[in-house]
Amino acid sequence: MKCRTLVLLSGRGSNLEALLTRIRCWQIPATIVGVISNRPDAGGLAIARGAGITSACIDHRQHADRSGFEATLATTIDALAPDLILLAGFMRVLTPAFVERYSPRLLNIHPSLLPAYRGLDTHARALAAGDREHGASVHVVVPELDAGPVIAQVIVPIRSDDDAPRLAARVQRGEHLLYPLVVQWYASGRLSLDSVQVSLDRQSLPENGCRFRLVMDPESVAGDRLEEA
Repeated sequence: MKCRTLVLLSGRGSNLEALLTRIRCWQIPATIVGVISNRPDAGGLAIARGAGITSACIDHRQHADRSGFEATLATTIDALAPDLILLAGFMRVLTPAFVERYSPRLLNIHPSLLPAYRGLDTHARALAAGDREHGASVHVVVPELDAGPVIAQVIVPIRSDDDAPRLAARVQRGEHLLYPLVVQWYASGRLSLDSVQVSLDRQSLPENGCRFRLVMDPESVAGDRLEEA
């Protein structure tokens, strides 16, 4: 049986698009059962519609408070009965009650090598600190922001001529490989999730999870790959 996967997003949906592509190419035993956005203009909704995937917009601005928004969101999620819920650029902070309702099957991809740079503006912060490496992390969502157990990370070198947009673009290329890989692990029964500790192939993962380096193909994004770090 395929893993029923739901995606929450707020933007153009590049991680959704990458996930759909990798599901087809890698034959991941997963299916995207729904895409939900809090923004009606989110490009990810158009991607979902184009792929024949159930999509919904729950505009947070149309709700009087956070609890009302999350109640509607939860009702929509439950109707789709997902096994796994992926935050993919979903720009809303979720309340502890909502997180605990879906824990530990609620995952997020964050653009930093956690625990470094929780929150926003991660690329600019890494550059300002003079870091030599940056990247992205897939982690279990817990009530504390970007603090859940890390499942996997992709390491991206910082170049001397980088600015935040250039660095962000390369990190995103790594995200497009890392998130589908984690979904593949879970859908194949290899990954066990918990709000405190995660394990792969029955082995507890270290604090930084499984670590990879991004190897970029100068000719084509399609040729990018991950190598164990």
